Amino acid sequence: MLIDLADATGHQQLLKRINRMALVRHLCVNPALSRADLATAVGLTKSTVSMLVRELIDEGWLQEREVVVTGDRGRRPTPLFIDPTRMLLLGAEVGVGVIRIVATSLTGDVLATHQIEMDTRPAAPEAIRQLAQGLSQLHQQLQGEGRQVIGIGVGLPGGVDEATGVLRFAPNLGWRDLAIGPLLAAELASTALNAVPLYLQNEADVAAVGEMEFNATERGDPLIYVSINEGVGAGVIVDDRLLTGHRGFAGEVGHIVLQIDGPRCSCGRLGCAEALIGLSAMSPTRAEGSQTRTMTELKQRLQVRDTLTIAAVHRAGNYLGVLLHNLCAAYDPACIVLGGTGVTLGDDFTEPALQTLAGYAEAAKLPPPNVRISRFGADAVAVGAAALARYRLTRPLIAPNAVARGQA
Repeated sequence: MLIDLADATGHQQLLKRINRMALVRHLCVNPALSRADLATAVGLTKSTVSMLVRELIDEGWLQEREVVVTGDRGRRPTPLFIDPTRMLLLGAEVGVGVIRIVATSLTGDVLATHQIEMDTRPAAPEAIRQLAQGLSQLHQQLQGEGRQVIGIGVGLPGGVDEATGVLRFAPNLGWRDLAIGPLLAAELASTALNAVPLYLQNEADVAAVGEMEFNATERGDPLIYVSINEGVGAGVIVDDRLLTGHRGFAGEVGHIVLQIDGPRCSCGRLGCAEALIGLSAMSPTRAEGSQTRTMTELKQRLQVRDTLTIAAVHRAGNYLGVLLHNLCAAYDPACIVLGGTGVTLGDDFTEPALQTLAGYAEAAKLPPPNVRISRFGADAVAVGAAALARYRLTRPLIAPNAVARGQA
């Protein structure tokens, strides 16, 4: 139960912020509650809730809509909703060869997108400069609509120390120990986004947050988001919290070893899941020196039903099923979400994975876990990065400070 402001004697501003964001979070999952119902749900007095709701409506967090017809006499309760019209979240994915940027409402509706093509292993300063320019351009595009940007999130392909904004290691970009948060904040300092809180996290982690924050009807807890791209990663949500680990490496499931003395991974180890499931694992002619270089090439080979390609993709799918089983054994998830470019290969890739997973479940006489494809498609990481900003802003007790910024 929360502490009512009427009884609080100290730390009033923090208590007020906690209570305000508790109302916002509850309405994210349970829209259309009246003030009285909301007060009961969160354990605050009606007078406190009425006061906070007035502030949140004035600021753009909440809105009132049509009156609910109840059949009762007297004044009918007015339902409250998260306001999708006045506040903006910006989210970005720094991927291999591309930067994707989205602007979303507080409820996760994608309002605008921007994409920047770049080298597959770009110099970090240039990539950060392009990212800052893209964020600023998208903001300018929507600025005329009177919307306020309240948070920026960025998803990165490697382990991230979220509190400092340092990217520890991104093997597919060749980046290590980069203070991307402070560098990006410096690039944004001369723009209208200067004062906006900035959050950074691993790409799969932010995609998992997106599935939780912007998908209230299919959340599941624990929830695991598995990302299959050039590499393989996972984001893990347990008890409504993102599991990041001691050094920010939690969820680096691409480097779980699935095969002793298997193929060499980009991290230097042998037999990692990434080396058995990622794009490099799906090349059917590796020994002949004609390796598939892009997902587009792989799809083209599947379309013409090249037998070697089909066999390689099926094998990678089977290993994905092994990885999913291991994650089920470790976390007992209520839901597994598959995302990334790998899932665009379709049934040739996903069906072997699901069959392998179902086989392990059947052997243990257990029902197979709920597995679904991400609803956000290619934008899952960018949308998830926007969701990360909402996630951190609405959880003041567990949120790291925004990188080089003060929170609003």
